[in-house]
Amino acid sequence: MAEGLRERKKRRTRQHLSDVATGLFLERGFDAVTIAEVARAADVSVNTVYNYFPTKEDLFLDRGSGIVERLSRYVRGRDSGESAAEAVLRELRVQVEGVSPTVGLMEGYESFMRVIEGADGLKARLWHIQQEALLRLEETLLEESDAEPGDPVPVLVAGQLSWVHSTLMGYIGREMVAGRKAAEVSRDALVMLDDIEDLLGEKVLNYARRTAE
Repeated sequence: MAEGLRERKKRRTRQHLSDVATGLFLERGFDAVTIAEVARAADVSVNTVYNYFPTKEDLFLDRGSGIVERLSRYVRGRDSGESAAEAVLRELRVQVEGVSPTVGLMEGYESFMRVIEGADGLKARLWHIQQEALLRLEETLLEESDAEPGDPVPVLVAGQLSWVHSTLMGYIGREMVAGRKAAEVSRDALVMLDDIEDLLGEKVLNYARRTAE
């Protein structure tokens, strides 16, 4: 369905608030900026900010829902004959090879990471997002593998695939903060993904393989 005027206005307002807040956080640090200051800079009320973002952390990590769904989306969209792990590795390679901002390969990402490192609230919120993503992936693997309730394997495989993603993102974040160019980090991250795949066992690599049609 086409986006209506009301929905478009709300989306633009949300993006405006996030952009203004992010600019302030990058300039002064997360803890040094208040919601009231964000509201003044965005020319809205404090209540308006809270209507769109329940917490201050959500203003900076405004794409958390996309992170929560990312690995589950990769698994659900796997090709015929492809396993869950193969789909995740394939999609991550596509993002890394394409030097995509989705995985932090962009100019300015080092500043974004420094803001997170300087704020315990953001680090805690990021951890919570990662845990939400892990739980969502467990649910997806349970559904996609037709496993019985209580079967521990979907939980174990989800943990392995979550480790793949977090290891990749951690590596990219560290290298970008160290001042390296995105294209250079991309090349090394592709090699690391190959090494990671070699470390995964056959049971993980073959789990939830979609039946070829």
